[in-house]
Amino acid sequence: MAVTDSDNEKIVPEVLRPKDAATLILVKREGGEVRVLMGQRHAGMAFMANKFVFPGGRMDPADIRVPVATDLRPEISAKVSHGITTARARGLALAAVRETFEEAGILVGEKSASVPRTRAPAWKEFFAHKVLPKLDRFDFIARAITPPNRTRRFDARFFMASADDIAHQLDAAANEELLQPAWLTLKEARDLDLPSITRTVLDEVEARTADGFDGSRPVPFFRFTRNKPQLAHL
Repeated sequence: MAVTDSDNEKIVPEVLRPKDAATLILVKREGGEVRVLMGQRHAGMAFMANKFVFPGGRMDPADIRVPVATDLRPEISAKVSHGITTARARGLALAAVRETFEEAGILVGEKSASVPRTRAPAWKEFFAHKVLPKLDRFDFIARAITPPNRTRRFDARFFMASADDIAHQLDAAANEELLQPAWLTLKEARDLDLPSITRTVLDEVEARTADGFDGSRPVPFFRFTRNKPQLAHL
């Protein structure tokens, strides 16, 4: 019989290498309260079924090659680039943009009369709306590696941006991962069935938005070393 952890994930004997992934936390203030965009994962999914999460997913090779209107700020790029190239760091931010489009129908960036051509299906559809990704207002707020011995493992980078950076939004998003993405207050979000890391990242969002977007805070990095949880800062 398979064993599961608190996030309802199967524990397997072999150790899988984590795959690069990225998440985008979109934040807005409404009625004096901070709201974040979240959705529920489908019940049939192998990873974190039924959990409420931010839009995000694995980085695709095409993400590294996509042109941008503006790049990550140097201090943000330096933190994301810990252990990887700056090109890969940019690709992670773009993966978060792409996943937000695919899962929530939201295009983060700026309108542009001229957009690049690409063979990547998701980016081809993104550019059809005449939007270029814009990364200079992104903050990098957390990094987390899925514990060993899970059926899926990700090295996830969590980016945060303002809803003001939304260039276009589709009327409805039909996808296979997130159900009914919605803008939730932090209290509403915490009352839902969340992965433990999502709950931790919500605390980071609250701290950073208490007095505006605080980009000076160190970035927490959650990982396991010799099967023991470790917390470092980038």
